[in-house]
This record gives sequence, structure tokens and C-alpha cells, in this order.
Amino acid sequence: MIGAEPGTWISPDDGAVLSHQELMACMAKKQAVLLGETHDRYDIHRWQLSVLTALHALRGDIVVGFEMFPRAVQPALDRWVAGESDVATFLEEARWAEVWRMDPELYLPIFHFCRQFAIPMIAVNCRRALVSEIGRLGWDAIAIEDRDGVTPAAEALPEYRRYLFGITGGVRPGREAQSGEAPEFDRFVRAQQTWDRAFACGIAEAHAAHGGALVVGIIGRGHLEYGYGTPFQLRDLGISECGILLPHDGGEVGPGIAHALFRLQPLAGDKAERPA
Repeated sequence: MIGAEPGTWISPDDGAVLSHQELMACMAKKQAVLLGETHDRYDIHRWQLSVLTALHALRGDIVVGFEMFPRAVQPALDRWVAGESDVATFLEEARWAEVWRMDPELYLPIFHFCRQFAIPMIAVNCRRALVSEIGRLGWDAIAIEDRDGVTPAAEALPEYRRYLFGITGGVRPGREAQSGEAPEFDRFVRAQQTWDRAFACGIAEAHAAHGGALVVGIIGRGHLEYGYGTPFQLRDLGISECGILLPHDGGEVGPGIAHALFRLQPLAGDKAERPA
């Protein structure tokens, strides 16, 4: 894995180099393909666009689901794809500065691609307050009409709880929870699963609403790795054919983290260079 050349696809299970053409042909047969990201990396968003382009060449029925947009702004996405708004209007109507707050240049090439090819863009996130409400109170305390179309999450696997505990810092001073299984960690897990389930519900609904189209999800990689988050919730919703693709900077990763990893070019600094 360490020696994999930049620009190649790698199997995380055995380190084998994979054919781009064969991998894309395989992914194009899925119900959903999830492209993980680190949100502030320009190179990763360019990679996502390249994969989208390859999949669209193989499938005419494709829609793209975005973590960046809550369901409430779906009309803004529809107007953008239809060519009815300019960039500034689209970002304002989509409440970008309020909801996401990343540099829009990170994502605009993907948005323009969807618009040029009339590919539906789907808002798969929920209102942010729902995440904290469920984390604090639990699903049963939230009225169905206030759940923003999100159904209760399937119970988190013990492996997912341990994974989340690890990536959030593990045992450290001032932290009540001493393990991923500790009851003190329940609130965080519920909150994370609210996002996982929201994305899964949005993807499953888009797949059905668009006649079984391939849904490509643009989602933070922490919701995808090892299939614990959104992929696990998708299986609970009947979407069993789901591909997970992740960008990779090199180094060792665990087997099963994704179906394939794409080896990125090395970065000169902490972030990929912003386009000129």
C-alpha cells in the first residue's frame, strides 16, 4: 500500500492495483456509489468530479446526492440544474454561507458538471438542529413530523462505536467515556447516526424516485469508512449494492475500509492548491 503509485486504484484488502476501466464498469452497476471526502481538499473534489464523469459515461441514469445541502433547500438545487439561477443566487438560495461555509470553489466544478449534463442534484442532509436534538434526547423524543424525513437509525455496530471513539480522540483527560461501549458515548453516537441515516434516507429515496438510477453520494469519509455509517444504514433501507470509493494519500489502512482507494498525488502543504 505504501508503494502504490499516485494516479492508481488500489484494493485495500491486498494492495493490488485495480484497472480504472474495470472498477468504473463494476461501480456503474451499483445502486449507489459513495465518494468520500476531506471537505477542504481541492484535489479530492477534482477526484470526485473525475469519477462522476467516468460513471456518467457508463450510465445515463445518474443523480448526485450532496451532504452539503439540507432537504429544505432542494428547490434551489432544482433551479440551478434547470439553468434558472446564477452562481451567486444559487449559493444564497441554498444557504451555503449558513449551512456549509466552505469555500464554494471547492465544489463549483461538480455543480457546473451536474448543470451542464442536467444531472439531478439531491439534498440529502437534514436540518442541523435535528442532529443535536436526537443526540441529546433520542429518537423517541422527536415527533415524526419534526424528523425532516429521517427514520430512526439501525443500531450502531460495536465496531462502529469503537471506530468513532478512536477518531474522536480515544481515552483522554476530561472525557467521561472511557470506551466506545460506554453509555457516556451514546449521545455522540446518536448524533453521528442521525447524519448517517439522513444521507441514507436521501439516497434511498432518490434511487426510488428516479426509477432505480445510480445515486452518487458526495459525503465526508468518516460516514463511509469500513461501511459502518451511511452504507450500513443503506443496507437497512434495502440498498445492498453500494460501492465505497475513497481518496488515499499513502500509508497503511485496514482491510475493508472501502471497495477501492485512489492514490492521490503528494501535497506540497497541508491542503491541495486552490485553482487559479
